Amino acid sequence: MKTRIKWNGNVSFLAESGSGHAVLMDGAPEAGGQNLGPRPMEMLLMGLGGCTTFDVVLILKKGRQDIRDCVVEIEAERAQVDPKVFTDIHLHFIITGHDLNPQTVERAIHLSAEKYCSASIMLKNAVKITHDFEIISVT
Repeated sequence: MKTRIKWNGNVSFLAESGSGHAVLMDGAPEAGGQNLGPRPMEMLLMGLGGCTTFDVVLILKKGRQDIRDCVVEIEAERAQVDPKVFTDIHLHFIITGHDLNPQTVERAIHLSAEKYCSASIMLKNAVKITHDFEIISVT
């Protein structure tokens, strides 16, 4: 896997993935940015969210759960001093579907966190990560 980051001036960077996609990252105005894209640390959280949501949806589908939607809302706390690493990350899953089994949903989240999500597994050695979920039932 490869990626390329190109400086665009000030604190703006274009990240290009090996699969041919690009994302503009930019700093906050108080750091010299123009607020044209997410911050690099926000991208890290978005990557974590994408990785774990991918797993949870796939696991629930394989488990024959009638899943209609999956959203994960992530809140993170950072250290106050440099390096301002994440100290706590909380993932709140909102799973929508018909007749979803709560134990199956909980198991899918646990499997993602402990076995499949590379981002979660890598980060958990450096930061406290917690999870919870809610189920929205539809007919």
